[in-house]
Amino acid sequence: MTAAADWRALGTSVRLVTTDPALLDSCNLLLARHLAEVDVTCSRFRQDSELAALDDAGGRPVEVSPLLAEALAVALRAAEATDGAVDPTVGSAMNALGYDRDFQLLQEDGRPVRLTVRPVPGWRRVALDRTAGTVTVPAGIRLDLGATAKAWAADRAATTLAEAAGCGVLVSLGGDTAVAGRPPRGGWRVRVQDATGAVTEIPADGSYATIAIRGGGIATSGTTVRRWRRGDRGLHHILDPHTGLPAQTPWRTVSVAAATCADANAASTAALVKGAGAERWLARLALPARLVANDGTVVTTPGWPVSARPAFEDEAVQADTGVWGLRPQGTGTGRGGGGENTQPSATPEAAA
Repeated sequence: MTAAADWRALGTSVRLVTTDPALLDSCNLLLARHLAEVDVTCSRFRQDSELAALDDAGGRPVEVSPLLAEALAVALRAAEATDGAVDPTVGSAMNALGYDRDFQLLQEDGRPVRLTVRPVPGWRRVALDRTAGTVTVPAGIRLDLGATAKAWAADRAATTLAEAAGCGVLVSLGGDTAVAGRPPRGGWRVRVQDATGAVTEIPADGSYATIAIRGGGIATSGTTVRRWRRGDRGLHHILDPHTGLPAQTPWRTVSVAAATCADANAASTAALVKGAGAERWLARLALPARLVANDGTVVTTPGWPVSARPAFEDEAVQADTGVWGLRPQGTGTGRGGGGENTQPSATPEAAA
């Protein structure tokens, strides 16, 4: 038996599942505290956050909390591992494109958005000293951890809760899903879909599949079109590092399984930016992935379970993500991702 709780935090949906129903409430309380700490530390939408305080540092080294130092380390690692396709120095460019507040507020706000293009400075200009506990951000650079912080928070929470409770735990933040501890029989069932929706909503067009994982994490990134357009193209939140504009990509969504949810999310976001070369890049990293083209064509890399039709609840297949990780591949600058509340979900379903 499992038990689940659903609520909202960090501007997105939260789902917690435990293999011991008696421990759900206590785990949920610990999760709420953890996410509150992440929010006040890493949010670029809160003026009182620790991350926002770096905007006024003027290029001076700033002592940061261990939590922010860890979040920054994850972001910089993702930038290196993706050849710079995921870059935390994108804050100013994101604001210039209109993503200057929580994405839920963007959807509710009827004001027109003025399009301005800003260059992305590049992650190598940020100096993090884990020994001294300091970070140096050059003047004029605004950091945005949206492409990595949510997945990292899911990893951290799942591991912490599993160790504290001694049971299996699944944490999903806006579809970025991490699991830890002993999984339920048959693994954790996760519905990978090409559009956002509640766990009870089964897309009528068959644009989903269900798999099972026993460890690690899974994430889906997508080019969700916002409410404003430029010419005949809808604009989304995945930025191309070379143009500072939303990436022109052949993929509508990319789902990746990896040793951690942070690795999975970095890879799925980078795949959108890399475009036509994404399938080859993911295969070279031995990362199982499902790529859905704009015309609905589905492509998978080795290791991703494939069936002739979308998998329903009783057809979950197992994918042991514990041995898959993201390895650094060269250098670069740029950015992909950043949507706290806009990416299509890898939605956790009821366990077997």
